[in-house]
Amino acid sequence: MSELTRKIARMPIIGVIALRAYRARIALGYYRAPLSNLLRWIFKSRETSNFTYDLQDINRRYLAALIAHVVGTTSGDIMAYFEEIEGDSGLKRHIADATKRSDWGFMADTEVRFARRIGWYAFARALKPRIIVETGVDKGLGSCVLTAALDRNSREGHGGQYFGLDINPKAGYLLSDRYAGCGRILYGDAIESLRKIDSGIDLYISDSDHSADYEALEYKAVVSKLSPHAVVLSDNAHVTDKLLEFSLATGRHFLYFQEKPSNHWYPGASIGISFNPGAR
Repeated sequence: MSELTRKIARMPIIGVIALRAYRARIALGYYRAPLSNLLRWIFKSRETSNFTYDLQDINRRYLAALIAHVVGTTSGDIMAYFEEIEGDSGLKRHIADATKRSDWGFMADTEVRFARRIGWYAFARALKPRIIVETGVDKGLGSCVLTAALDRNSREGHGGQYFGLDINPKAGYLLSDRYAGCGRILYGDAIESLRKIDSGIDLYISDSDHSADYEALEYKAVVSKLSPHAVVLSDNAHVTDKLLEFSLATGRHFLYFQEKPSNHWYPGASIGISFNPGAR
């Protein structure tokens, strides 16, 4: 028995209650802000999945430093890409308008917040990929972020194409107008759809079934189609270790980023990153 335990055991009952109340106050302090944000979200948001939010400032800076390490540039360059996408008023207006027009818009917010997708955008801008593949499209917010990057790349002389893979025939309603100019969605099983895409995938984002077994099958199906300098991202790395296992099995490096949402109850998702540093 420790000295602290002995002291507690000798305390009168009122002292024990006071100590427990003090400890409860300490613990609840960690949940006060998320609970307040939860109540606000219930009444102000319409989202039911794929929650959107901004990242905490320090979290953005950590993400910029991590991406800079992977692609071989500076944090300042990556932060500039973050500011580029976050300040893209045309993209925000398109997403808001497309949400209002959609039959499914009643389950989405018109205020645009990109969260970890600013990292996807920065990878697409820095890598200048010829082919981007994203499995799991949902509304198509990530699709628009990635095609916005490809559009800017094209204007700088680096053309590329986006393929979104989703089994839901109603997925991707945001990918329209100018953002569909360099991207399209292939409907059906993602692994089957991968067979229709040429080799040379430079950026691959796994965000589909969210089961460990299916994610592992994705990597097995795509490995022969990756370019030597390809970066593979997992949007599910906070749930499964399949991208880590894939990286270890193929001699690639692996890094992990955990989101810290700003003013939101959700604890955040992640970006798992698999890359070959010798090929950049």
